[in-house]
Amino acid sequence: MTTIKRQYGQEIKGHLLTGISWMIPLIVAAGICIALGQVIGGPDVGKQTGSIAWMLNQIGGWGMGLIVPLISAAIAYSIADRPGFAPGLIVGFICGQIGTGFIGGILGGFLVGYTVLLLRRTIKLPQSMQGLMPIMVLPLLSTIIAGLLMMTFIGQPIVWLQKALVALLESMQGGSKFVMGAILGAMATFDFGGPINKTMSLFADGMLVDGIYGPEAVKFIGSIIPPFGITLSCLLTRHKYTQAEKEALKAAFPMGICMITEGVIPIAARDLFRVVGSCVVASSIAGGLVMVWGVEAPVPHGGMFVVPLFTKPWLFCVALGIGTAICGVMLSVLKKTVTQADEEFDDVEDHNVRDDDIKFTLE
Repeated sequence: MTTIKRQYGQEIKGHLLTGISWMIPLIVAAGICIALGQVIGGPDVGKQTGSIAWMLNQIGGWGMGLIVPLISAAIAYSIADRPGFAPGLIVGFICGQIGTGFIGGILGGFLVGYTVLLLRRTIKLPQSMQGLMPIMVLPLLSTIIAGLLMMTFIGQPIVWLQKALVALLESMQGGSKFVMGAILGAMATFDFGGPINKTMSLFADGMLVDGIYGPEAVKFIGSIIPPFGITLSCLLTRHKYTQAEKEALKAAFPMGICMITEGVIPIAARDLFRVVGSCVVASSIAGGLVMVWGVEAPVPHGGMFVVPLFTKPWLFCVALGIGTAICGVMLSVLKKTVTQADEEFDDVEDHNVRDDDIKFTLE
């Protein structure tokens, strides 16, 4: 039974990751268009009708409107292949219209996909009519069933939850906003691109779709601080790092510039509690500062290269510097001095870390 549950969980996770992987390029393209429009046209870009800045802002806004239908369609396609794509797109559009947002789009994709699978198993047509199943019968019936369910029983609770979550984030001030940023920052760092990081990323991306950009800035800072902070610690106390760890940082630091945290995993694996603890404390403080200072990121990826597109980019850099300093100093104090035995155990030729040895995914 445990094995079956694990397999089912992996299947759900795989479909969700497929939807997210389809969604990310759209968010990046649309978000950068909006950011460029605002950089060129300023805060009143929406009133500059006909200008290049206004057009970029419109392109990005229209692109953002496609995110929920796309993730719904992608998840449905992952589950049910081509018969699921069109109804997934329609149900995703319905989610956008009734206000269920990102969460509704995800649930709508799963609803459509498994509805198609159920219909495929239960409907038996004559051999002469089998060709109608993937192009008419399955898309039509699954659209009707999933669409009606989303507009009645499923959609309204999600709308309420979405509005409550948005209202909570918008109402946060001062200390409560710092606590939220600290929690999100810790989650973004905790497992260096693992499930907890992905959960935080999913939440931030969902808020981005709904026009709340603060959590995305926290995601950025929580993903960049570990490689930056550990590198600073190595510069401060080189005698506390093995030669293999120093070599690994040559890859981890530039990966950190690109917002790829996984490069520090080989270093964290050798001293788990000290490395994770230092990174989590630093990212929590920096994440809280980002939220309190009102830093916002209109794009979900791009690392340091897209920071100029942020709201209050200089304050982001200040928070990043503070977090990097905390992580670097804290880790330098906590780590033990490397001994000859450590160097022998950590043979450079056997444990050298190269870029192509690190399997990573974008956060």
